[in-house]
Amino acid sequence: MEKELVGKRPHFRPAKSRFNIYRVMLLLGLILAGLWLLLAAQRGQVKPLFQPTPTPTRIASSYILEAQAYFEAGKLYDPDPPKPTPPNPDAIDAYQKALEIDPNDAQAWAEMARIQTYAINMLSSDAERQTKLDEALQSINKAIELNPDDSTTHAVRAFVLDWNASYARDETEAADLLKEAEGEAVRAYQLDPQNALALAFYAEVLLDQQKWLQAEQYAAQAVALDPSSMDVHRVYATVLESLGQYNSAIKEYLQAIAINPNLTFLYVYIGRNYARLASNNPTSPLFTTALDYYAKAADINAQLGVTNPIPYIEIAKTYSQMGEFFIASRNAEKALSFDPTNANTYGQLGIIYVRSRNYEGAMEALRCSVRGCTADENETAKNLVDQTLLPSSVSVEGLPLTNLTVAYYYVEYGTVLAFLSRPNQNNCPEATGVLEQVRAQYSDDPILMSIVADSEGICARVGSGAPPPEPTVEMPETTPTLGASP
Repeated sequence: MEKELVGKRPHFRPAKSRFNIYRVMLLLGLILAGLWLLLAAQRGQVKPLFQPTPTPTRIASSYILEAQAYFEAGKLYDPDPPKPTPPNPDAIDAYQKALEIDPNDAQAWAEMARIQTYAINMLSSDAERQTKLDEALQSINKAIELNPDDSTTHAVRAFVLDWNASYARDETEAADLLKEAEGEAVRAYQLDPQNALALAFYAEVLLDQQKWLQAEQYAAQAVALDPSSMDVHRVYATVLESLGQYNSAIKEYLQAIAINPNLTFLYVYIGRNYARLASNNPTSPLFTTALDYYAKAADINAQLGVTNPIPYIEIAKTYSQMGEFFIASRNAEKALSFDPTNANTYGQLGIIYVRSRNYEGAMEALRCSVRGCTADENETAKNLVDQTLLPSSVSVEGLPLTNLTVAYYYVEYGTVLAFLSRPNQNNCPEATGVLEQVRAQYSDDPILMSIVADSEGICARVGSGAPPPEPTVEMPETTPTLGASP
């Protein structure tokens, strides 16, 4: 018999739950936090987890490879990259980025110094070249500090010092720089007698010390040691060019181009040698060959987006030698449009105008070159604006009197101003002051003193009321050689 259940009967209704205020507050907090994260993500204030960074981190070696590629492409340095963005990077830019990541890489410092030195071939003003050479010297000094016993580093320092000597303030400073460069080259050779770069740059120093035979001997040895080096062929060609062996120099420059076919300054060097071979014959077909090499340099620069006026200056000078003054002027104006504040280019254009007997145009260009001019005074730039070669006129800072600029001084004030003087428009008082400046600085130069005396004679005739003669001064080549002695 089943037993009856006794006691309190069970029932199955759920027990009443108690209200928990803390649990509710927690849930509300989580809901509000979720809404805040959603809104922040929509506004870009919060990034999702595991999203890749927008700019991947690069290592120094990748920038060095990039710099080497730019050098091989001929894009050493662009002094005036196109505006606006995107940027137009070059070999020096890439080395600088590599050294920001690894500032203790002595080899990278040395290689950047070498490229900074070669980069002055992309510049057409003395001030810009000197700035770049100063930067090269700082770079190679850092390399020496980091690795004082490396042969190539000392060889590159000899190279940098040698090219700096060409822009020294006076002969004493130049001699000191060359002596220091010689010491660096000797040290490089002692550290590694088989280092062809050490021998080549030693030859370059000897060349600038006018030790011709030794320079040729060491340059030839360097080529024999490493015929695959652009630098050693370039040095040997420079030595041969300085010795007047222009055909042999061209062959060596062509060897350098075979190794590095995109270095535009090598084409300029070859063109200059062909122009020298043709210098005594205005109708020589070698002038056309020279123009072809200059045009090749200009084409490579255009492909790279580099605005380098030097090929156009050389083209202008060559056409001037050929007696084609109109086309010479047009190419000089093209060069000026690339760098309209460059006083040196105004000087080159002024000399071309003199040769073409455009004396008024020459006076305006040379005045900006020597004295400087404001945008309102710059008639040369205004003419380029009229030709749509410039958007607006610019001011120009005049050049100081140096070995590289003295021709602009005596051409403007010793020839053009004096010739254009008349009793009712006498420019001679201004000319006389500058002629005295040239006389004071170059009194031991008989050629310059003869030109100054002729110019003073013109002014004397103007003062007496007689008409001045037409200028007969043969204008020298005034663009500095951009090679071992740039």
